[in-house]
Amino acid sequence: MPLNSRVVGESTREFTHNVDANWLMAYAAGIGDNNPRYQDTTQGAVLGHPMFPVCLEWPVILSSRELPGYETVSPQESARIVHAAHDLHIYQPIVAGESYSTHAQVISLSAIRPGAAVVTRLDTRDSRGELACQTWHLGICRGVAIEGEPGEIETPPPLPDLAGSQLQERAFEIPVAEGLSHTYTEAARIESPIHTDKAYAKSAGLPDVILHGTATLALGVTALVNAFVDGDPARVERIGGRFSGVVLMPNNLTLEVTARAGSTYGFRMLEGGGAEVFSAGYITFKS
Repeated sequence: MPLNSRVVGESTREFTHNVDANWLMAYAAGIGDNNPRYQDTTQGAVLGHPMFPVCLEWPVILSSRELPGYETVSPQESARIVHAAHDLHIYQPIVAGESYSTHAQVISLSAIRPGAAVVTRLDTRDSRGELACQTWHLGICRGVAIEGEPGEIETPPPLPDLAGSQLQERAFEIPVAEGLSHTYTEAARIESPIHTDKAYAKSAGLPDVILHGTATLALGVTALVNAFVDGDPARVERIGGRFSGVVLMPNNLTLEVTARAGSTYGFRMLEGGGAEVFSAGYITFKS
């Protein structure tokens, strides 16, 4: 059934999380990142991994699929929604002992060849009401048409311009252990059966359970933070790109840094067979 264009402009309620050190430490440990900034409670407040905001956003994303306009989308169609692109802006690091409130607004709907493309903006604020991070999330409802006119109430920020930039390419090898999707599910508290239930994954047309796209990206961000800012996650300002393939486990990923413009690096990620699984990637650091 079609996705109705009246969903554009609709907002979810706020979801509030009290973030403690245990959750932040578990998330980092779940992806094998033992950076003391995420783990050492003797050095002040524990910081969240730069990709940790996805944990706060997950229940909000699920809630957005219950907004007016989605009622005609069947459960089977909803199960085929894929996270296609991510653009995360970080204004302050997530820290232990703080409370964060997140809500989402659908800002555009359009018809593309694979189905209905939905752009959602997610805002996360701390207990003082200050913006901690903001994400533009592209979801594609595969095989779903739209009903009504396409619409857009806000234009997402322009992507970093890396055209013509020069950089001697660098590559990083990233091992992916068997069962990482189960570990990440528990550490991130992001549950979806395509990542843990083999029968469900096969029924959805996948060869097996797959690693979360956000876990793949988090592994890449760890490598980039360690390589370019001496492991200081507080210097990350922006992360984004497109999820372009699936990662089976075990695997060996390759992250290729392909461009640099100022403090922004462009990259892509390949799985062990050479297929691109994350494309047009970028990360921006504070100078």
